[in-house]
Amino acid sequence: MATKVFMEALSPTMEEGRLVKWNTPEGAAVKSGDVLAEVETDKAVMELVARGNGVLRKQFVAEGSTVPVGSVVGVIAAADEDITAIVSGTGVAPAASQAAAALAVVSAASAGAAALAPSSARVPFPSGPASQSRSSPLARRLARESGVDVGAIAGSGPGGRVIKRDIEAAMSGGGASTSPISRLPSPIADYRDEPLTQIRKTIAKRLAESLGPIPTFYLTAEFDMTRVVEMRAQAVSLGDEFKVSVNDIVLKAVATALAAHPEANAHWLGDRIRYFNRVHLGMAVATDDGLIVPVIFDADQKGLRQIARESRNLAAKARERKLTPEQYTGSTFSVSNLGMMQIDQFTAIINPPECGILAIGAIEDTPMVLDGAIAVRKRMRVTMSCDHRVIDGAVGARFLQELRRMLENPLMLVF
Repeated sequence: MATKVFMEALSPTMEEGRLVKWNTPEGAAVKSGDVLAEVETDKAVMELVARGNGVLRKQFVAEGSTVPVGSVVGVIAAADEDITAIVSGTGVAPAASQAAAALAVVSAASAGAAALAPSSARVPFPSGPASQSRSSPLARRLARESGVDVGAIAGSGPGGRVIKRDIEAAMSGGGASTSPISRLPSPIADYRDEPLTQIRKTIAKRLAESLGPIPTFYLTAEFDMTRVVEMRAQAVSLGDEFKVSVNDIVLKAVATALAAHPEANAHWLGDRIRYFNRVHLGMAVATDDGLIVPVIFDADQKGLRQIARESRNLAAKARERKLTPEQYTGSTFSVSNLGMMQIDQFTAIINPPECGILAIGAIEDTPMVLDGAIAVRKRMRVTMSCDHRVIDGAVGARFLQELRRMLENPLMLVF
């Protein structure tokens, strides 16, 4: 019996998927569990596996195409089984047909519609006298008002299009100009359009959900990180087994402070507030496609070395798009660190339904008065973004006070 291959929801928030690559060609034998294709979700590139045995008879979606969750992308059946009803019922042309259709469009464009192709797909060329009346609406209006003949003007816009400056040039010359207004030839296209990746679509959607509806306020504090830097240097000197980063120490301190102040470790759920008894810390990681936030679960219960190992592993998987849904969902609070990029201070956007996020800046040598004398200390600014529906100013301040105590006395984190 034939088995339809569906675009599955490969992450909890996935609404559509982009079929990156077919790993199994049409006509190949497959068994349940075999990897049929690679699919880009809103978070990572995942594997789409077969749910039946037989032959992959048809691919209904071409590589690079994006379809909603639940769409039929292929069919598995016996080699001699009639799948006509399934093919006609999908409403989607098979991948080969899609490719042929795309080729036909390109051929048509080459034959008679090349001027309508995006600028990113062609190289600009010098324009000669316009043989047709392509012009911008503003250019046509100016031409009518000034009595200029658009057809007699050489357009300097894309593909010879007559634009405002061409009309103005003709007007300044005392009438319609027949001299070409040329553009220098260039091997570089004017611009390039790049389709949104699934992760970038999700980032845009989540940001719109956050910054508008959430009443956000910000608390900024500056901590003395001298002892953290010294402790980290001593740990690294003991060998790779004890190698930790400043960010690892910050993550541990944040998790410990959240455990002491669970009123900041919460989710806004619309009709209720959920306060968590466990600290699952999200750590923002920059990838080529945007930020993704893998999670260190029960971070307050883990030692610095374990947090260091997990943070390095999660960051590597995030950049390689190899995170599983379980590794990037379930955070109760998040941290975003741009200090390593020499950003002094910034504000981060809350990732709903979380109610807070901490933005970490760079550590800088700063002169200050210490015991009545000028001393240079290593200082770091942090800014906490707070959802005012859950976290009041005093609540956020108490959390930052606890965090200051931890980071300015980092031995508290190892005993």
